[in-house]
Amino acid sequence: MASIYLAPNGHYMIQFVVDRRRRSVRLGAIKPKVVEMLKLRIEQIVACQNAGVPLDAELTKWISGLSDQLHKKLSSTKLIESREAEKAVGLKEFLDAFIARRTDVKPATHEVWRQPMRNLVEHFGANRDITSITEADALDFKQFLIGCKLASATIAKRLQFVRSFFHDARRRKLIPSNPFVEVSAKSVIRLDKRRFVTKEETTKLLAACSNHHWRTIVTLSRARRTPLSIRSVVLGMETHRLGAKASHGPVAQDGEPRKREQGDPLFPELQEAFQEALKHAPKGSTYVVDERYRQAANKPVGWKNANLRTTFEKIVKRAGLKPWPKLFHALRSSRETELAEFPIHVVTAWLGNTPSIALRHYLLTTDSDFEKAAGV
Repeated sequence: MASIYLAPNGHYMIQFVVDRRRRSVRLGAIKPKVVEMLKLRIEQIVACQNAGVPLDAELTKWISGLSDQLHKKLSSTKLIESREAEKAVGLKEFLDAFIARRTDVKPATHEVWRQPMRNLVEHFGANRDITSITEADALDFKQFLIGCKLASATIAKRLQFVRSFFHDARRRKLIPSNPFVEVSAKSVIRLDKRRFVTKEETTKLLAACSNHHWRTIVTLSRARRTPLSIRSVVLGMETHRLGAKASHGPVAQDGEPRKREQGDPLFPELQEAFQEALKHAPKGSTYVVDERYRQAANKPVGWKNANLRTTFEKIVKRAGLKPWPKLFHALRSSRETELAEFPIHVVTAWLGNTPSIALRHYLLTTDSDFEKAAGV
């Protein structure tokens, strides 16, 4: 608890205990109501320190708004940090430090984060003090992203990343509060970009492939048990995962059973594609798809510029089909829709996403659903 003392000359003083030492703040001749308010704030700060918990956003904001004179008086008692010890942190400096600290994620994740980081620097400037970015500035940044003509899902994801950047800054007490905490965007699902690729169409696609590498790529995209990025799936698949038995999980090339992995079983169409790929694989090769693709796309920061879409679009046209939006995503969503005959928790365990993501982004309503309902 803090105590208020009034000197004979009409000057107020507040005494309190910090680190088991009694300290005093001399306030001079000010209004009694202001003294009471200061006493309450000091007690709140002391309570947080004694409990070992960080100051809440409201209290942090109050401290940042103090006059230099009063702030200096409170900091001299070790109650708060002195402003002289504070250092303005430039936006780019903070973002670079954030990337450097996050050694717990893959380089590819750093590349994804750098996209919204470039947007931040472009909008605010590299040297903008992050403490000066307000909630109004955060709303303006959202409008900046909208003005960049980005997809709604892209805007929503980049704002999510930005919130996490500034959440980190708040937890490190570089800023009093996160100005982006309430700034978000809704990801709009475009039904006109959804496409179910039938098994008959898949057969035509496989027939239109000019080599076994592309037959493997198409099969992996249409029947792969985990809907990862097409680049990491088909270019990172190792040959020792070929020749698997659906009921027993993957086995090595020598026929010895391997440890069962999450995502099993391997589906029959995958086994057939794997056997063909294994048949054509050069002796001593490690990966399913031609090494040329890997050399072109496997960068230090992850899979990048694989450019599989261009060739795949030619295959789609060669198969007599009209290219659809999101070529590879449509293959994955078609597979998950087919597997929906199983319980949803089983399907999502196989395919590596969640029920909410599956329902929002992958599962489709097909013509066969209407036919089944009509008893056709």
